[in-house]
Amino acid sequence: MYEYEVIIIGGGGSGCGAARELSRYEIRACVLEREEDVCCGTSKANSGIVHAGYDAPVGSLKAQMNLRGNEMMELLSEELDIPFVRNGSFVICKSEDELPGLQELYDRGRANGVQGLQILGRDEVLKKEPNAAEDVYAALYAPTGGIVCPFELNIALAENAYANGIEFRFNTEVQEIRRLHEGYELVTDQGSFFARFVVNAAGVYADRFHNMVSGRKIQITARRGDYCLLDKSAGSHVKSTIFTLPGKLGKGVLVAPTAHGNLLLGPTAVDIEDKEGTNTTREGLEQVLGKVGMNAKNLPLRQVITSFAGLRAHEAGDDFIIEELEDAPGFIDCAGIESPGLTSCPAVGERIAGILQERMGLSKKESFNPVRKGIVKPHTLSKEERARLIKENPAYGNIICRCEMITEGEIVDAIRRPLGARSLDGVKRRTRAGMGRCQAGFCSPRVMEILAREWNTDMREITKSGRTSKILAGTNKDTWRDKA
Repeated sequence: MYEYEVIIIGGGGSGCGAARELSRYEIRACVLEREEDVCCGTSKANSGIVHAGYDAPVGSLKAQMNLRGNEMMELLSEELDIPFVRNGSFVICKSEDELPGLQELYDRGRANGVQGLQILGRDEVLKKEPNAAEDVYAALYAPTGGIVCPFELNIALAENAYANGIEFRFNTEVQEIRRLHEGYELVTDQGSFFARFVVNAAGVYADRFHNMVSGRKIQITARRGDYCLLDKSAGSHVKSTIFTLPGKLGKGVLVAPTAHGNLLLGPTAVDIEDKEGTNTTREGLEQVLGKVGMNAKNLPLRQVITSFAGLRAHEAGDDFIIEELEDAPGFIDCAGIESPGLTSCPAVGERIAGILQERMGLSKKESFNPVRKGIVKPHTLSKEERARLIKENPAYGNIICRCEMITEGEIVDAIRRPLGARSLDGVKRRTRAGMGRCQAGFCSPRVMEILAREWNTDMREITKSGRTSKILAGTNKDTWRDKA
């Protein structure tokens, strides 16, 4: 039995946000994650939007966490060395009849504390966004909206938490939680763990763990969203994030640039029973491609390079649940964290750490270091800087992923750094190797060779995303290298 003061279930944005904030204190804490890496659930498949905060109901926890998370993002991006751009956002309407809905969003945003909101007429919208839908009548403009890389944010939070003393245990699935006289026993497929306090940040499975310890049941529905991603050649089609007026299932289909220069379309919103149902559907993708024309004109849809789907953890009460349970002392829910969950994750972590600090009387850690440096990207350096880097380490001159210009040096760094990548997807999320136009068609064999070399393992043990997702069978690494 392993003993910790706090165990966090889940290595997504909220779990790692809580881990990073807890690492400011003197504490024995651990994150349990069932997958082989952080950022393997909702946090890896979302819009990457930093929402301004006009959508959530006034007084809701969603509104509070959204606004605080938005405020925190600038400093966080500097401390953690991650891409973040305040590119602003528009919510467009198409007729005078829709203006009351736009005004309602404006009033709600002002009440929530969002700064700089404006309602712009058609000419003003098209001046700022020439490729906005031609029939736009008016739009709500929010200059504080932004975009961030969801992978890099999640991974950076985890790496900084780890560097400051938080433990991470991967491939460890929590199967049962037992209440003890003081604290909890977490029964996993890797044995039992004991903690005085538990933070339930398990995404779409948070209701399962909540309902094991509490008499007040909650229900979380997996809400699937399909997306299409366009090549970087389409990335400048719009500068801001463009929404249509939201409906009862969310903010609707958006058009947005990404933090790395692509263009993103989506998502749909379909409630499903399967909490592992991240497959795209023909109907969903057709819905995305059919509706995006309401946001922007002349979209280069032939530049779609991939599609994907993610699940949002929709709680029946339609708000975040971040609290210690009255009938289960020491058990802290972090449940129902759907949109604007990515925006909110640093604030969610701050709130959870605040609850635990008050309950446990935690003292600040003098050695806490908020700074984390990301992977060096040679293609972003000047010619002189790049030449100097390659001279020091020739691996930075060996291009592995041609689409994204990712070098062997970056991939090695992704593997060797704290909580390093162990799979193709782990490398991809840390470096973007495999995220370009050919979608890993060229670079996968070389990335696999580097992974096998760095982990001193057989190529047949390399996986796409951990567990049973092995790529090779019936051969050995020498034969594969000869063929590659």
